[in-house]
Amino acid sequence: MEATRKERNFKMWKMFIDDERFPVDDSFMIVRTVEQAIEMIAVKGAPHFVSFDHDLGDNIPTGADMAKWLVEKDLDSNYTFLPKDFSFYVHSANPVGKKNIEGLLNQYLEHRKEFLPTEKKLKF
Repeated sequence: MEATRKERNFKMWKMFIDDERFPVDDSFMIVRTVEQAIEMIAVKGAPHFVSFDHDLGDNIPTGADMAKWLVEKDLDSNYTFLPKDFSFYVHSANPVGKKNIEGLLNQYLEHRKEFLPTEKKLKF
């Protein structure tokens, strides 16, 4: 059974998903497949930042599949799965895959803003 965000001792973290390359610094948790990414998220909670590759190997789920999974989890949780300040970058060399991931996540994050609670400033 998956732990809740509180139970995971929530901490901000960054994920780098790529089957070959390495991130520019050591602040990222590296995963090579969508399966590894989902397993890492089950332990650590949703990342605040993801750097996506699209093509993760032959005949296995892609970075776009991972982006779709994140969106579906957030929708299923009524916009509470992803951190409010979630952001991403697509470092893929596949231009079509890059546009697909960016289009999906940019559109979703814009839509999501309508449903997230906003901080209201008190007037005195």
